[in-house]
Amino acid sequence: MGGVTISQVATAAYEIPTETPEADGTLAWDTTNLVVATVTAADLTGMGFSYASPAGANLIDGRLAAALTGRDPMNIPALHEAMSRAVRNDGRPGIAATAISAVDIALWDLKARRLDLPLATLLGQAHREVPIYGSGGFTTYDDQQTVDQLEHWTGELAIPRVKIKVGESWGSDPTRDLARVRLARRVIGDNADLFVDANGAYTAKQAIRFAHQMVEGYRVTWFEEPVSSDDHAGLRHVRDMVDCDVTAGEYGYQPSYFATLIAEETVDCVQIDVTRVGGITAWLAVAHLAAAHNLQVSGHCAPNLHAHVAGSVANLRHVEYFWDHERIENRYFDGALTPRGGSLIPSDTPGHGLTFKATDAEERRVA
Repeated sequence: MGGVTISQVATAAYEIPTETPEADGTLAWDTTNLVVATVTAADLTGMGFSYASPAGANLIDGRLAAALTGRDPMNIPALHEAMSRAVRNDGRPGIAATAISAVDIALWDLKARRLDLPLATLLGQAHREVPIYGSGGFTTYDDQQTVDQLEHWTGELAIPRVKIKVGESWGSDPTRDLARVRLARRVIGDNADLFVDANGAYTAKQAIRFAHQMVEGYRVTWFEEPVSSDDHAGLRHVRDMVDCDVTAGEYGYQPSYFATLIAEETVDCVQIDVTRVGGITAWLAVAHLAAAHNLQVSGHCAPNLHAHVAGSVANLRHVEYFWDHERIENRYFDGALTPRGGSLIPSDTPGHGLTFKATDAEERRVA
């Protein structure tokens, strides 16, 4: 396979409306952005994507393409390092990290295709089936929307774990938060796990009070970002005072962020987003760091990408089957996976098995 080099790195960006207006405890939105990257070497092309600002496409077309063109596509560690160095003066965390993520995923897809292997096989599987949890339950939903979504997950898809958003309006309406938790428990019954996500809306003491009510009354077992993920002291304080697991990490844009998060004993489970942290290469580095500290990891969003990389680590807990992303992936990608009994099973086709339907998405293209 020697002699083949990267001939092209290309990208496109899209803005896709949500079905209805959505919000969590600290942000509201009505569109989801998608950046798709392709890497071509000889007669094969790999594809990756990130749910990120269209500004990332400019970095891919410029600095990242220049850093990769003409190089061996099989040497992903060297290519990942080259991308990180190329964006040094642009700021590695944030938009640059999402751009690197999309290209890194494309490189792994290309490598697996060149070897004619499923990506899950190339990475090696610790888990054939990847457990998922249904995630959405936005604070903008009325009771009927919440019920319909929960019944879809636990009934139609037989997913035994679900998560709703709490922390309404920066924690200013805890009465409604608790009412929505009560509703969720009633709908899903006694046999499904109930998770909540505050997206950093509460103060530490407010989160502790709310956690005690949720655990004692409704058996909530997962409390995501009870305070800001940048407030490590607050996270640790909440973790020390409550019975449910405290989690964070989705806004980690490079492995060094997680080194601090873990060293300061802030969480019970580490969330990693393959479309933010730097792609598959960086995701694996963080998962191994967590394992060295006896912590499990959870894949944040982008379920069809996480199905491959998350299944390759023994310390996996689950992957987030996020409402916005599974909707986009099922609509705009051939090969999107269907949950089976609360799990995703990676396909046996070469690469990650996804093919982007650019023609279908063209009307949503913004760059």
